[in-house]
Amino acid sequence: MPQNQTDVSKFLLLGFSEDPELQPILFGLFLSMYLITVAGNLLIILAVTSHSALHTPMYFFVSSLSVTDIGFISITVPKILVNIQTQSNSITYVGCLTQVSSFYFFGCLDSMFLAVMAYDRFVAICYPLHYMVIMNPHRCGLLVLVTFVMSFLDSLLNFSMFSQLSFCRDVKILRFFCDPPLLINLACSDTSINAILVYSSGALFGGVPVSGILLSYARIVSSILKVSSSSGKCKAFSTCGSHLSIVCLFYGTGLGVYFSSNVSSSARKDVVASVMYTMVTPLLNPFIYSLRNRDMKRALGILFSRAAKS
Repeated sequence: MPQNQTDVSKFLLLGFSEDPELQPILFGLFLSMYLITVAGNLLIILAVTSHSALHTPMYFFVSSLSVTDIGFISITVPKILVNIQTQSNSITYVGCLTQVSSFYFFGCLDSMFLAVMAYDRFVAICYPLHYMVIMNPHRCGLLVLVTFVMSFLDSLLNFSMFSQLSFCRDVKILRFFCDPPLLINLACSDTSINAILVYSSGALFGGVPVSGILLSYARIVSSILKVSSSSGKCKAFSTCGSHLSIVCLFYGTGLGVYFSSNVSSSARKDVVASVMYTMVTPLLNPFIYSLRNRDMKRALGILFSRAAKS
């Protein structure tokens, strides 16, 4: 007989090997990834806030994305580290629901910020003379506020819906975090409404931003092709390179997680795909922006030189 969710005090996260010899290696690997991700994104934020040349709409959104990436990786890795250190693979019911709602919140933020950044590049390239008028501080702040509010409402709605699910005892999740689609499959109660909600949320906060990104870049490419000089074309494309790299990384790994779940029955492949999506993407974002961007490298150089002098 199904048990009410109040009878379930914890879930078991079985995403990684329980081999004692592998635990120190996994702990060191994930701790390193977490520290590098947090440090890298904090450096991006510090560079943008401290260097006046980066006080532009584009870098304002870059720093907002860095804040989101720190939150996104913090959903999962600290809990993994605690579980490895305590030799436990459990997570409380409340902790699991918190992970689910946080996953939706930061996932939506990431997706919508990428769309906002695509719009920013569209305005910069297609309407360069009116860029600072269109992307004024009031509008930039409004875009960030709307993004946060919509992501919070989606997170709150999903938290409410998932809290209504009933689970049987000994719920085993073949992931290292409470993955929402897996939770739906493991529930003992009717999940039809939750499934509709998950797909609707994915269409709204995944499909709509992707459509906006594709539309923006279609207009961008059309405008760039009209530029007569090859140097002008290269300069225009270079301003979009970092953003396009992150878009491909974020959506590519995200789609890989769910396609691998549906096509492959290998739990290990699903875990690897999830690691790429939840950890590797936030880890690489600061490197992509710092290594491919001359202004960012200059700002980071100034930041390091100031730190060395002090």
